[in-house]
Amino acid sequence: MAESTEMADSNSQPDQSASQDAIQHASQGAAQQEIHDDHWKPRFNPWVVAFTVTLATFMEALDSSIANVALPHIAGALGASYDEATWVLTSYLVSNAIILPISGWIANRYGRKRFYMVCVALFTVFSLCCGFANSLFMLVFFRVLQGAAGGGLQPSERSILADTFPPEKRSVAFALYGMAVVVAPAIGPTIGGWITDNYSWRWIFFLNIPVGILSLFLSARIVEDPPYLKRMRDKVGSVDGFGLGLLALTIGALQIMLDKGQEKDWFSSGLIIACATIAAVGFISFVWRELTAEHPILDLRLYKNPTFATTQFVMLVIGATLYATTVMIPQFLQEVMGYSATQAGSVLSLGGLVLIVLLPIVGFIGQKVDPRALICFGFAMVSFGVYRISDLYLGIDFWTAASWRVIMVLGMPFLFVPISVMSFVGVPREKNNEVSGLTALARNLGGSVGVSFISTMLVRRAQVHQQYLAAHATPASSLYQSMRGGLVGTLQTKGYSAAGAATHAAGRLYESMMQQAQILAYIDTIHMLVILTVCLIPIAYLMKRPPSRPKEAIPIE
Repeated sequence: MAESTEMADSNSQPDQSASQDAIQHASQGAAQQEIHDDHWKPRFNPWVVAFTVTLATFMEALDSSIANVALPHIAGALGASYDEATWVLTSYLVSNAIILPISGWIANRYGRKRFYMVCVALFTVFSLCCGFANSLFMLVFFRVLQGAAGGGLQPSERSILADTFPPEKRSVAFALYGMAVVVAPAIGPTIGGWITDNYSWRWIFFLNIPVGILSLFLSARIVEDPPYLKRMRDKVGSVDGFGLGLLALTIGALQIMLDKGQEKDWFSSGLIIACATIAAVGFISFVWRELTAEHPILDLRLYKNPTFATTQFVMLVIGATLYATTVMIPQFLQEVMGYSATQAGSVLSLGGLVLIVLLPIVGFIGQKVDPRALICFGFAMVSFGVYRISDLYLGIDFWTAASWRVIMVLGMPFLFVPISVMSFVGVPREKNNEVSGLTALARNLGGSVGVSFISTMLVRRAQVHQQYLAAHATPASSLYQSMRGGLVGTLQTKGYSAAGAATHAAGRLYESMMQQAQILAYIDTIHMLVILTVCLIPIAYLMKRPPSRPKEAIPIE
């Protein structure tokens, strides 16, 4: 019996040693493969890759704002009201927001290059369809499809740049990316206004065709997937259809609520209450589903990383501040100062030119300076710039208004570039696509929240100031009587009768009161934005500093 046991032990020893050798070889192979992945480089110069993917992203970002000033022309040409024409913008944003967070899963499952090129191709085709649309229904339908196709472009570019450039050089690469996603929306209204005034609103969409074709040609030859992405295709599970449906429902309801809230007087409207309820229930259900599903479309556990979670919050605030001021400045110039759409857009474009110059500089600085310090400086600059906008009065000229935007955007590169770098700190490389999608979603949702916030604040604060000013504009007020008497006398010298002069004087005083109430509402709104950005100056130090990458020799096989 003892002999048989010894013989069994002796026979099992070779098997055990063989399995141990196999495990050791497998681990060595995996380690060797990881080393090669770490030192993988694209076949083309990284800057050629960066330019190629930025081309389509610039086109998509431009389309998010280029149609804003053309809405009256679109409404008139297609026989629709202005409110109906706003669905041209809303439909694009809704479908775009739904695709952003799941773009990472799609890229991992079917290949990032393939997904990126399909997005470019579809975006180009649906741009052509938008240009030929002969009814509002057709235009909105094609804008939904265009927005869905465009939703995969920005996340794909960010993850391509993250894989193409080593960590210590990403700040320069993301500066180029920032020129696309920050500058394009800023100059979009100017380009759209010029095209609409000189040609037709349809050329706003036809403009994408040559850019899309060039981007497709370059992407096919230059862009490539790194080895780890190719191996991931077989590991990605099947799509979580139920989770995807919950995500689409939640984002769609939230976007409609934010876009239509002020127009419908918020929660006094059944539509807004329904959208808010659907968004809340859908969000809770989606979180539960993603945390329990075998193959979730979004890895919500990424938010357990404090640095990543903080970058998402900061990107939300950046989006809110950027889009809020992008809407607020031209709105003030058009509604209060009487500027044309093209003139108001030109004020924003000067800030875009400053960004073009400053972003590459900040990219180089970011290679040598702690990104957390840059973020603190950026919020300080943005706070000062937003505060400068509060210097509102009816006598400002074009260059004064342009200086508001220029000073404010001076801090944006110091936020956008380091946040883009920090969002990848401590995140596994396999999650790069998901990080890019979630970051783009945070910025877009922040933009929607920012625009809704200022729209509501401007209306509500204007009502408060109107009531206050009206309470003091009474016959019992000596100042009111003095102003009214002066206007009546001036009008009588111009040929008005006593009764007519009194009527016109009262009308002009009422118009002046409404203008003053609007200006005070703008100042109140700006001050609230300043308080928000000032409170966020030290938030960067909640993040973990990115480790410097040591230079290692590439192993020779």
